[in-house]
Amino acid sequence: MKTQHMMILAVLLIAVMICGYVIGACMPPPAYANTLPAAGTNNLQNAGINTPENHSIKVIGMIGGVSWLSSAEYYRIMNEELNTKLGDPHSAKILMYSIDFADVSDEVKRASPQDMQYVSGEMVAAARRLKAGGADFIIVGSNTMNAFDADIERETGIPVLNIADATGEKVNESGVKKVILLGSKIVMEQSYYRDILEKKYNLTVILPNESERNYTNSVIFDELVVGDFRNESRDGLVKIINRLEKDEGARGVILGCTELPLLIKQKDVNVPVFDTTTIHAQAAVEYALGERQIEK
Repeated sequence: MKTQHMMILAVLLIAVMICGYVIGACMPPPAYANTLPAAGTNNLQNAGINTPENHSIKVIGMIGGVSWLSSAEYYRIMNEELNTKLGDPHSAKILMYSIDFADVSDEVKRASPQDMQYVSGEMVAAARRLKAGGADFIIVGSNTMNAFDADIERETGIPVLNIADATGEKVNESGVKKVILLGSKIVMEQSYYRDILEKKYNLTVILPNESERNYTNSVIFDELVVGDFRNESRDGLVKIINRLEKDEGARGVILGCTELPLLIKQKDVNVPVFDTTTIHAQAAVEYALGERQIEK
């Protein structure tokens, strides 16, 4: 009987030792115990841990794929810009929905009312996907496709940061008042872009002549959006810019197509170049950080 009591006592002691080991392993070391959030919370800010939420970073929703080449530039610039502002290892919060440009490219080139209505539907559908994914606001990574910003806002209720607004503000800051608008025929010939520049920012907008607009449109849709960058096309566009500087008194040029900065650089022309891809991407980061408002 005494032997049985001793065996039972030994088993109980072993069980106590095991329980103590398990409980001890689950407890935080004393040095870190009071740095953890209270039970029932998952807020790392309460632990003093540096997270992006400490900076109230908004989620950028981007409609890309128009074309994917400039979308890649947007992604790079936005991440670099936010990292520069906040330091390592920060990067931008970005949701991107990249449309298949083949689904809309013919319609955009023709730009009839029926075509534009179709493209609007595609852009609104893309914006709804971004809203469902948690985007706080939207940018459309294309000067041409910003023609549908009002449709997106009306149909989804999510704010859109307009590329023409960001560009007009940047041109004004430079002191340039007479500027060339070079882009697709939609950008150059429809009023949605020029009206913002002229009526809101009091800029004098100079357009290429009809044959120059046709040539520019062809370079954009037949070459740049498919990654075909030709020296002769750069020379042709630079010739247009130089003519408008000489004959019309232009003092700057807006590259109003997000693929144009991939071909034309500041070193190619005498007047200041306004790169709308960089301007728009930087403005998106500023809005995401609460450093600017969306103009209306």
